[in-house]
Amino acid sequence: MKLFDVYPLYNINIVKGKGCKVWDENGTEYLDLYGGHAVISVGHAHPHYVEMISNQVATLGFYSNSVINKLQQQVAERLGKLSGYKDYSLFLINSGAEANENALKLASFHNGRTKIVSFSKAFHGRTSLAVEATNNPSIIAPINNNGHVTYLPLNDIEAMKQELAKGDVCAVIIEGIQGVGGIKIPTTEFMQELRKACTETGTILILDEIQSGYGRSGKFFAHQYTGIQPDIITVAKGIGNGFPMAGVLISPMFTPIYGQLGTTFGGNHLACAAALAVMDIVEKENLIDNAAKVGNYLLEELKKFPQIKEVRGRGLMIGLEFDEPIKELRSRLIYDEHVFTGVSGTNVLRLLPPLCLSMEEADEFLVRFKKIL
Repeated sequence: MKLFDVYPLYNINIVKGKGCKVWDENGTEYLDLYGGHAVISVGHAHPHYVEMISNQVATLGFYSNSVINKLQQQVAERLGKLSGYKDYSLFLINSGAEANENALKLASFHNGRTKIVSFSKAFHGRTSLAVEATNNPSIIAPINNNGHVTYLPLNDIEAMKQELAKGDVCAVIIEGIQGVGGIKIPTTEFMQELRKACTETGTILILDEIQSGYGRSGKFFAHQYTGIQPDIITVAKGIGNGFPMAGVLISPMFTPIYGQLGTTFGGNHLACAAALAVMDIVEKENLIDNAAKVGNYLLEELKKFPQIKEVRGRGLMIGLEFDEPIKELRSRLIYDEHVFTGVSGTNVLRLLPPLCLSMEEADEFLVRFKKIL
């Protein structure tokens, strides 16, 4: 058997990581400003993370959700305090797409509606409703193209109000900061008007914070810059620092019903140990403040580069837009300067490093980046 060939791969085999550095099988060191697609939140192979997971798997890696799991309760309590959503409930699953599927399902159970509003260049996952809410026709299979979703221009207040005024929209799903869409940020005015319109029309507001949450923006959630509270928040990526895990934060307006939602692997003991370790490190090492500080520094320094058309972002979620395609630029960064970055479309380079990125490592990147430019 061979692998189903759906990933264009760089000819590099990464075998080790530490902090914001990774090494290939030949011992070559790379600066990681990609974090495995914004997944590595507290750094590779953090000692506390390794210890927590090792101890847990040596004790009990998994048992089903038919029995009490006090680790889940600890995750919910800690996450509520850390995020500022103490009065919300938590449903644990395994991936971002799964989180969005459950959020949309819960919204539809709540108001009985079937229409969804999403936004241009949105990305919400690759399964069923999540992929239908993703504004990329090339990855929506015919079986997923069921006419549930209307895509609106991001930050167009009037278009949003007109659509919601019809009174038949189940949910609006929006990213705190668009990741795959090129680090596009919803304006504060738009978010506040969206919150108001959702409340007035009985529409559920879902904040997809899968990439932009967990401290990446310099606040726990990117939407917290706008002063609103959504009805449902989805998280994944940074929650487990690489261990597959995701969560749905659910407003008290929803009443849980036995059997309404369910999962086999979600919230397993090992995943919860990973999540608790991440929160320990985020708090102890002040990583949210670090993301804000180092991110602001990078944003200001990168704006000085005349070759970059536009620099966008918050914290350690940064997009660099160029006038020309950046495929060769990204390849040269990897192969010549040994720096991993992300990409969005053809012209945007994305920086999504671990939240522990230091000022020295930020400077190291700027030096290497300047060479390539």
